[in-house]
Amino acid sequence: MNTMLVNLSSRSETSRPLVIAAVMGSLAMVAIEATIVSTAMPQIVTKLGGLHLYSWVFSSFLLTQTAMTVVFGKLADIFGRKRIMLAGIAIFLVGSVLAGFAWSMPAMIVFRLIQGIGAGSIQPVTLTIVGDLYPAKERGKVQGYLASVWATAAVLGPMIGGFIVRDFSWAWIFWINIPIGLISAGGFVLFLHEKERDARPSIDIGGAVLFTAAIAALMIGLTSLSTADYTHAILSGSVFVASAALFVWQERRSPDPMISFSLWGHRPIAMTNLATVFSGMALMGLTTFLPMYVQGVLHRTPVVAGFALTMVMVGWPLGATLSARSFHRFDLRKLLIGGSAVIPVGAMVFVSLTPHSTPLVAAIGSLVMGFGMGALSVTSLVLIQEQVDKSQRGSATASNLFSRNLGSTLGATVFGALLNYGLAHSKTLGAVTSDQLRKVIESAPGSTDNFAAIRQALHQSVHLTFAGLFIVALAIVVFAVLVPTVAAARNREAPQR
Repeated sequence: MNTMLVNLSSRSETSRPLVIAAVMGSLAMVAIEATIVSTAMPQIVTKLGGLHLYSWVFSSFLLTQTAMTVVFGKLADIFGRKRIMLAGIAIFLVGSVLAGFAWSMPAMIVFRLIQGIGAGSIQPVTLTIVGDLYPAKERGKVQGYLASVWATAAVLGPMIGGFIVRDFSWAWIFWINIPIGLISAGGFVLFLHEKERDARPSIDIGGAVLFTAAIAALMIGLTSLSTADYTHAILSGSVFVASAALFVWQERRSPDPMISFSLWGHRPIAMTNLATVFSGMALMGLTTFLPMYVQGVLHRTPVVAGFALTMVMVGWPLGATLSARSFHRFDLRKLLIGGSAVIPVGAMVFVSLTPHSTPLVAAIGSLVMGFGMGALSVTSLVLIQEQVDKSQRGSATASNLFSRNLGSTLGATVFGALLNYGLAHSKTLGAVTSDQLRKVIESAPGSTDNFAAIRQALHQSVHLTFAGLFIVALAIVVFAVLVPTVAAARNREAPQR
């Protein structure tokens, strides 16, 4: 009898290595999807048409992912990590199956919205599960493993996408998620065990709806602003202001608000998240404009431009892993400041680029910035998780991911505006048209350069964005320094074994 009880007890214990394997699998599904679709979209748009909707295939995914991250983080605190994790995987797989059957670009956009909802659950809940299972000193090492998942996906995603498009139907770009998702879900079902929740907490449905509407309107407005669609930007901005005002009113009167203002306003969390917002902006500025500079100004091939940018994904896991291994030796705040201080060093490399620079210099700048961002990301996440009890860990984790996604959207708008201003006020040619830029970038490397004046104008414009990138990098350091000294190494909960 005692033996049976022991066996039943052992079956109900969480297996941390197998749960982490499921976490890595589910994150890999989302990470690969972010890169593999970019490779296949030119072929997809030729089949479905609707070229004018091209960018919305990506924007729709990011929109719902960002808006739902905070909502699912709160739901994970209410109903448990396992239930919300399985729901997120199910939603993501449904969106993936439907996307493979898309018959038009509007249909593709709708199905990508569904995928984004699932991703908005998977990302925060997986990181919350890691926070539940591991104390701070061990958690950093696991976060380093998760960072390597994103780095590997950034390299393999385009390769897998190219292979699928060449030899199979483009639908398999989305259907490849099905076996990965099912295996990951099975890992959570079999190996993640949580205590039953007896309480019946109230759900702030009004707050969730208003928050989602406000963030969706904000992102649509920023996207419209970056494309100079000022009419839609004003309309979306008006919806955002109205929804945000109603959301604040709703949260102040709700007994169990969707977002705890006291949590988001807690100084260590607030300052860390502000540093994360600017980190997202810096990453967007780098990934968007470095390839343009290498191809258009340095006159190199897309492969070389891709190499220069890929070094970000080499530096990221290196920074994350080194910081993770230093948790037992240094205070989290010191590591946060140290990682953020590296980012302006890499940004300064881009400010110093000239038309005579080599792509190797740009690659070094990418490597340094990636290292700093990796250190900042893993340290900020662990620091925030250690500021709250387990009952709020999902919301705290989601706040950090939300900040990063919001920063990416802001970065696309701000740096895009800087580039457009530079092109419209060129010192050599006056206004530079998009057709001129296309001809410059598509001109064969090594051929006679008939576009020297345009390249110089592009250099001046992108240099302006790099100067903005450097200022944003300095802001990251400022907010990291403003994080107060906190005892972040305490264990508030005994990790599940």
